[in-house]
Amino acid sequence: MEILLVDDHRSVVEGTQMLIESEPDMNVTIETDVYRVPDLVRLKKFDVMLLDLYMPNMNGADLTRKLLDYVPDAVILIYSGFDIAPHFNLLMESGVSGFIAKTSTREQLIQAIRCAARKEAIIPMQLLKQLRRQEIVVLGDTDSEKTTITPDEEKLLRELAKGKSNKEISKTLMISQRSLEYSLTEIFQKLHVGSRVEVIKKAKSIGILPTEDLY
Repeated sequence: MEILLVDDHRSVVEGTQMLIESEPDMNVTIETDVYRVPDLVRLKKFDVMLLDLYMPNMNGADLTRKLLDYVPDAVILIYSGFDIAPHFNLLMESGVSGFIAKTSTREQLIQAIRCAARKEAIIPMQLLKQLRRQEIVVLGDTDSEKTTITPDEEKLLRELAKGKSNKEISKTLMISQRSLEYSLTEIFQKLHVGSRVEVIKKAKSIGILPTEDLY
């Protein structure tokens, strides 16, 4: 079984490589530079890829999207020491196959890799409930005029209300600035507004955001 492990901390990848390769049928290729990863996956077939969540220059979600452009059926796990709950929906939409914590035991890590290789999703129990995506329906002036605001758009609006810049929001939500700008345009069109100030005011007036300031 060929496994790719991507993490900017060499001590982490080397330690994890030793843990995994204690299995006789597993071979691990490690990479600490995200910019080299696309070339790796084009040149070699990997059964499972483990990506760190927070890395310089590119996070695990954006790297997942890029790799799936090259290998649409790639099996990718986010291997992180941080809580992924705030980014769960975004990560799922990026195309990851599951998650494994860096605090996991060797047995848990090996089991997660084997399950992923069998095309079985690896999702912590406490996150399953987040798979139930609910949309906010915004009523217009007439009953026939309805708009839906998705959970991710609601998150974006909440970050906007905090006065954050596009760069800050894209980092918090783990999306590219281009994707953020596209999402903002979509929201502006849905709510029939033309600026940040107007969209926040409109979101508060229709109950998407609380009327008090968010901190």
